[in-house]
Amino acid sequence: MLLNKRPDISSHQAVLEIRHIIRQRRVGHTGTLDPKAQGLVVVCIGRATKIVQFVSDFDKTYEAEITLGRTSSTFDSEGVIKDTMPKSAPKISLIEFQSILNSFLGRIEQRVPAHSAVRVNGNRLYEFARAGQEVELPIRAIEIKLIEALEYDLPKLRFRVTCSKGTYIRSLANDIGDKLECGAYLSNLKRTAVGNLKLEDALKISEVEALHEKRRLIDRLLSFDDVLNFSGILVSDEFRARVLDGLDLKPADILGTQGEFAEGDRILLKDQEGTPLAIGRAEVDSSRIRQAEKDKIFTYSRVLN
Repeated sequence: MLLNKRPDISSHQAVLEIRHIIRQRRVGHTGTLDPKAQGLVVVCIGRATKIVQFVSDFDKTYEAEITLGRTSSTFDSEGVIKDTMPKSAPKISLIEFQSILNSFLGRIEQRVPAHSAVRVNGNRLYEFARAGQEVELPIRAIEIKLIEALEYDLPKLRFRVTCSKGTYIRSLANDIGDKLECGAYLSNLKRTAVGNLKLEDALKISEVEALHEKRRLIDRLLSFDDVLNFSGILVSDEFRARVLDGLDLKPADILGTQGEFAEGDRILLKDQEGTPLAIGRAEVDSSRIRQAEKDKIFTYSRVLN
């Protein structure tokens, strides 16, 4: 289910509200949004909780607003130091801003914010920060796949960004401020997409409740195929029963393929009706799958029983 999280609750609180509405304990989400942020959260219910880890790996798209001229200990509005004089934000064009944003494109290293839930030596970073203890902040390799300036209304800059798993938009805001030498913090954030899943298709919690009362919520639930959008291998009915035991796939068990894939790609095993049975990694290209008599064809990651 696609949920449009409001900006006054955490992702965990949103999941608790969904659990209460639908009376289902097995509910999880696939990527945390900060409490102040709003937008798309992919919620998995029941058997669908088996795919949480895979959806979490999808790229995310955000619309962000940053405020220039001030810095923040938390990199967002919560930690702004207001008793210091703000610096002047640069009076430059949107095109000039785009040039600056372009410097963040591609694979880059990003320092994790001090106020985050990442663990160091067994403790959350925010626990060290609240105790006033300094600790070396981890550095992560991330990828910015798209970054587009949308509007500059001094001192606020709006931009759209598509990025890999693990990217902190708060850190990106702070880094942009450093590059401009005036400081910046994240003042507004909306997640608009997770992979090919879009915010415009999401439900507010009030809409989830209304649909559940009318017994129509099932019409808004997505299938594994809708969410995962992976290529697949169709297997025989005889092999279907062996999937539960994680048995190796052989060419004789294969009825056909859906889409193209390369060695190392994440793919689905499906029955002849197209129902997903397991998620795993392709060990051969789809073009030579019939010739793989002595090769391993598929490595299991998760059986979807």
